[in-house]
Amino acid sequence: MCATKRPGITRQTLIDTALRLLDEVGLEGLTVRRLATELGVRSPALYWHIRSKQELLDGMADAIVLAAGMGPPRDGEPWQDWLAHRARAYRRSLLAHRDGARIVTGAAGLSPATIRTFDTELAAMVDRGFTPVLALRTITAISQYVNGFVLTEQTKPRRPTEDPADQFAALTELLDAGTSAPLLVAIREGGGTTGDDAFEHGLRTLIDGTTAALDRQQSNHPDRTNPCAGRPDDEAQHL
Repeated sequence: MCATKRPGITRQTLIDTALRLLDEVGLEGLTVRRLATELGVRSPALYWHIRSKQELLDGMADAIVLAAGMGPPRDGEPWQDWLAHRARAYRRSLLAHRDGARIVTGAAGLSPATIRTFDTELAAMVDRGFTPVLALRTITAISQYVNGFVLTEQTKPRRPTEDPADQFAALTELLDAGTSAPLLVAIREGGGTTGDDAFEHGLRTLIDGTTAALDRQQSNHPDRTNPCAGRPDDEAQHL
């Protein structure tokens, strides 16, 4: 039976082609039949390499996650900087593909290799003074923040083109405080809820909160204090 397998098609070929097709047709248009047509084969030929569409989607999710460059901090790299770089790289990787956040959040699981790499990241955080639980919850919280933020960026419906001045005027009429309403003041001062500035605000908030949680942990358990776990406040402000 193996002799009938089409030469040149591998599991990695399927995943790479599926990601390219995803960018063209989106998640709703990505089907096993469409992928088979793209590869010039019949659908059953793909099941030599994947058992189901979900397995294909899981492989695509794994590729997106790995493309962000997982791995522990470099020697001497503060954990705050590493977490910030990791989150930004992960966001870029999700945004690199149409519906990237939907693919990753809908995955049933990641590959053993990715899980092992994740464990090395946790081990590096433990070396910097985290408990395993705090390390896991920290990376999970930041990853889920990135997932949700990008999901909003990629799925938020776009309204028909409307003059921003007209939108502002409508809000002014709606709110009792008029142009002095906090919402309108925030809008005038560039307080958007998506985009790089909004993303960085949320990321800084999570990292600052983790710093406080780590300080509390080490205050309650002085024996776990690690000189590499923290760093001066003035450096943390530059994240």
